[in-house]
Amino acid sequence: MDSLILTHGAGSNRNSPLLVAVANAFAESGAYVLRYDLPYRQQRPQGPPRPADAALDREGLRSEVLKIRESKPGRVWLGGHSYGGRQASILAAETPGLVDGLLLLSYPLHPPKKPEQLRTAHFAKLQTPVFFFHGSRDPFGSIDELEKAIALIPAETRLIIVEGAGHDLGRDHAGLAQKIASAFAY
Repeated sequence: MDSLILTHGAGSNRNSPLLVAVANAFAESGAYVLRYDLPYRQQRPQGPPRPADAALDREGLRSEVLKIRESKPGRVWLGGHSYGGRQASILAAETPGLVDGLLLLSYPLHPPKKPEQLRTAHFAKLQTPVFFFHGSRDPFGSIDELEKAIALIPAETRLIIVEGAGHDLGRDHAGLAQKIASAFAY
């Protein structure tokens, strides 16, 4: 049985409707799924992460991956929405081989209206296959910007564009989750 660890964006938690829907879709396809609250969210029920939280958040993800590896056979995939996906991708770049793949939902390529502040320094080090789902109207990065950034990744990548969606990937979470699970070819 393959496993998927999913984590949340900066303003949310593991119970966000998008994560719940994606987790349910993958579970229905036979995967073991863990929705995980990052350490900053475990410490504070509200508010965004602070820059100092990032290393601790990645260490929390690393710990969960290792627990899954010890207890479940099969591949281990790590995924997240926005901030959670960013931390997952940085962890994968820092630790090649830790996970078998990444599922990044609305990767926050840069802060809104600040395209010069790219969050891609680790992309060239990614040895892990990466699956991106991104809204065509996401203010954290246009499709053109994301395609250019993805070209920096030496591992296999795939981009699925969610037409008309912003950073939240739209309101039909259940429908989108089914598309994600199907396209992911778990």
